[in-house]
Amino acid sequence: MSKYFKDPMRIDQLNEIEHWVTQENGTERPGTGKYLNNKKIGIYVDIVSGEPLFSSDEKFESGCGWPSFTKPLVSSHVAELQDSSHGMLRTEVRSKFADSHLGHVFPDGPPERGGLRYCINSASLRFIPLDEMEAEGYGEFISQIGE
Repeated sequence: MSKYFKDPMRIDQLNEIEHWVTQENGTERPGTGKYLNNKKIGIYVDIVSGEPLFSSDEKFESGCGWPSFTKPLVSSHVAELQDSSHGMLRTEVRSKFADSHLGHVFPDGPPERGGLRYCINSASLRFIPLDEMEAEGYGEFISQIGE
């Protein structure tokens, strides 16, 4: 059994925007997310389950108004689904274990880094700084950060 799961107690602790984004497929307003301008080194995990999702190494400034990443830290923790809501055809991104709505992925990222842009809501994430990763149980990922 995985140590990551959809934790009902954690869901009860989410604020209004975190709940709306992760549990009701909402989208925070562009430019408002707490991690949009975060330049610290570390990893981003699902706010509900704690499953590792993205590394600061893959974060880039896309100008879209949401944190953007070129690829997941652990690709098996990120599910991609077809999304035809709002009259558009997009690829939704959800966390595997918590099934939290994270955002969308688009094919307009930096070509030299794979060409993808994972456009992610800050409200679906929790940031773990590099110097806290071991204590928080993410020591296995330290060697993958800041390379």
